[in-house]
Amino acid sequence: MTDDSPLLTLRDLRVTFSTPAGPARAVRGLDLDVRAGESIAVVGESGSGKSVTMLATLGLLPSADVTGSVKFRDTELVGASTETLRAVRGRRISMVFQDPMTSLNPVLTIGKQMSLVMQAHQPGLGKKELRAKSVDLLGRLAIPQAVRRIDAYPHELSGGMRQRVMIAMAIANDPEVLIADEPTTALDVTVQAQIMELLSKLRDEQHLALVLITHDLGVVAGSADRVAVMYAGRIVERAPVLDLFASPRHPYTTALLECLPRLDQRHDVVNSIGGTPPNPADLPSGCPFAPRCPRVVDACLIDEPTLVRVGVSDVACSVVSAGVGERESV
Repeated sequence: MTDDSPLLTLRDLRVTFSTPAGPARAVRGLDLDVRAGESIAVVGESGSGKSVTMLATLGLLPSADVTGSVKFRDTELVGASTETLRAVRGRRISMVFQDPMTSLNPVLTIGKQMSLVMQAHQPGLGKKELRAKSVDLLGRLAIPQAVRRIDAYPHELSGGMRQRVMIAMAIANDPEVLIADEPTTALDVTVQAQIMELLSKLRDEQHLALVLITHDLGVVAGSADRVAVMYAGRIVERAPVLDLFASPRHPYTTALLECLPRLDQRHDVVNSIGGTPPNPADLPSGCPFAPRCPRVVDACLIDEPTLVRVGVSDVACSVVSAGVGERESV
């Protein structure tokens, strides 16, 4: 494995749930590489398959049919034994889950929960070492009076502090990959900026591979190196973050960016994407975004486009692909 080799490699990942309405294909043939020291954002509306992708990566969807390949370094995680998954989860790959109020145990102190996380992978640590490391971690994440906060219960902390505790627990065992699922949801904009700054700082200090899952492109503008935009269980655009913001290719990406608040717009005007995402148990033929797309043509209703290279981006759009072909033939 070379220095530039991905730490985490997803190939043709597919996740299907059984439902009364039939098989729900939540993730459909997803490819993704994550390298050490880089930050990649996986963006899309609720139901696009972002969180399901990462839960499947960690083997946390026992009721789903998961196929394809997920490799951490040379270790295959799809179909891996419980022992293999336990050795990777929390130790090599860690995840900050949505909503720390429901992710933290309400009847255990912060210190006890942090100690349990570390004991699972570092059984040789004694009580004093566990407490000292917990206090140090909370201090690193800018939690004031860490010595006192460690004996607090989750409900005694603010939302921002609870999110910091979740991040502290996630990095307690020095993982190589950190997945943050909607790390700024329900936080005010000031705390959002603080959390994103902390995650970027951790990535730089520990050379972490950071995966940010979010529905808000604005959150990742200054925090990600690359962006993968998901829709209906597939990546529809993948590009370096600056290029994606400067020149979005897929109509869905453009629509997401147009939903961001702008200083030059009236404050009472809120842009939104018309229509709703498709039901994963009843996907339309052709491009799943076609019913909501302002640029739809007949070809969009027939075949679902695959990712093609357009400049520095990978885009799955029949209209964009046709335009590339026309320019190349001139």
